[in-house]
Amino acid sequence: MTIKKTHSKAVALTEKAEKAEKAIKSKTLKNLKKTKVSAQLTKDSLHDKKSGSDKKLGPDKKITNREFKLLLKPEGLDRRSRIMQLSSLLVAFCQKSGVEFFHLDNANTGLRNVFFYDTPGEHFRRNNLILRVRESRQNVWVDDWCEVTLKCRAHTLKDSLHYSPKSALPLKVRLRLKEEILRGDGLGTTRMIYSNNAILDTVPLNSVFDRTLQSVIGFFPDLKKLEAAPELPVQIVGGRTNKVLEACLPLGNLVFGDGVQAHCEVAIWMRSVGDPIIGELAYSYRVNDENRGDLQAHKKADKFFKQLQLAIGDWLASGTTKTALVYGRPE
Repeated sequence: MTIKKTHSKAVALTEKAEKAEKAIKSKTLKNLKKTKVSAQLTKDSLHDKKSGSDKKLGPDKKITNREFKLLLKPEGLDRRSRIMQLSSLLVAFCQKSGVEFFHLDNANTGLRNVFFYDTPGEHFRRNNLILRVRESRQNVWVDDWCEVTLKCRAHTLKDSLHYSPKSALPLKVRLRLKEEILRGDGLGTTRMIYSNNAILDTVPLNSVFDRTLQSVIGFFPDLKKLEAAPELPVQIVGGRTNKVLEACLPLGNLVFGDGVQAHCEVAIWMRSVGDPIIGELAYSYRVNDENRGDLQAHKKADKFFKQLQLAIGDWLASGTTKTALVYGRPE
């Protein structure tokens, strides 16, 4: 009898201990869950704060320029009165939007030939590369010097840095990393691409390229990374008849902040004089250490771009860039 009682007591104590252990485990699990939730909330909070902090810094520190571009329908763009009408609409919209606009009354229209080089298999295009030549003109005469630009243009900043456009030639070069803001799928929307540029301003026209990939690599050494034979021919995209005549007219300056003033212009691409194929209304400004953190001004420029689309919707053409028009497919 004593043994039974002792055994019963032992069982009862064991059961009690097991219940206590379960209770402790249950409480511990609850505390662990709370700790995990709390830790996740703290992590999320820190991430949000970090994101907010990053946004307050403005454009990425690598960005040197911001460009806003809208494609225009070509009809009537070869008539100055049509351009003046667009300019008047822009001035009126600026007044409505509270954006100061300094009009350029005596601006001259610049003329230049624009064309692009690529291999027959479009190795440049397929690797987000654009090789462009601009020949300046004085009336009917082409200058002896031209501008040569290599750009790596992509949908992300990281991809735009995959190739370095730096030149090996002892010529003056402008390096620009541009954030390009384009119209999105609908009016009042945006999309962005990033363009990593090297611009050679004064290349003798007779020594541009000898029409092989190897000669282009002589200008821009990083193109060695292309998986293509150096002896591949490099030719004008679409053939020699695919040169575009570009007329460019500065309109004025838009003021989005003390240190954020954008140059605004209209560019018209023509097959020949009187035959426009597309237009572009664009404004752009430099980004530097002084204005990079002026978030209010950058936001004002963004908002202006979206609302401008709604104000001149009837003027706008579908598509992304002028270059895409030359290649016949979007970027």
